[in-house]
Amino acid sequence: MRILIVEDELDLQEAIADGLRIDGYAVDVCDNGEAAYELLYSVDYDLVVLDLNLPKMDGLEVLAKIRDEKPELKVLILSARSSVNDKVKGLDIGANDYLAKPFDFEELEARIRNLLRRKFVQESSMLSCGAIKVDLSKRTAVVNEDEIALTKKEFALLEYFLLNKDKVVSQEELIEHVWDQNADSFSGAIRVHIATLRKKLKAVLNYDPIGTKIGEGYFLSEEGSDVNA
Repeated sequence: MRILIVEDELDLQEAIADGLRIDGYAVDVCDNGEAAYELLYSVDYDLVVLDLNLPKMDGLEVLAKIRDEKPELKVLILSARSSVNDKVKGLDIGANDYLAKPFDFEELEARIRNLLRRKFVQESSMLSCGAIKVDLSKRTAVVNEDEIALTKKEFALLEYFLLNKDKVVSQEELIEHVWDQNADSFSGAIRVHIATLRKKLKAVLNYDPIGTKIGEGYFLSEEGSDVNA
């Protein structure tokens, strides 16, 4: 999942971004409201962590623009404005959640997981496709009851395939949601990571669960038949 952190306290911004990257998320950052709006206009994010006290454009103004233009985008306000009135105003404008500073990072992680599950109408922290099971809370992947070791990018790819298991996912969509703003779409890295994920899954499943639809993208298959169409 791809997340935008909008926070002008640079030490805090870096700490949040580093922690979420360790969790396997693709994370972009910016430190003012105008830059946030420009990124939100050009990139399809899954969730935004939004401070309110921002230079150039206030966070509530950014939130109002998000609700006008991207009503489905999940927004978690993270702000030192902790009064009830501030929380009510933020939620009324359209924030999905509100966490006051100072905060515990584990709580932020849990709130982000909860919001992302809601985006994909996923009530449980478990995702599955046939013998493949992923626990989003523990960040573990299991095949035939045996845990398999995946890199962060491999896990993120598998998670996205599972969340979209009924559709073909294009390479462009994977880059949008699994990589951050520093990704080079022409580097071939995505094909390398998919190849290594396929290899690990095939070793325990005895078939390749990731199908390729020529000219369109990739999809997850339970049976391993007709995976190249």
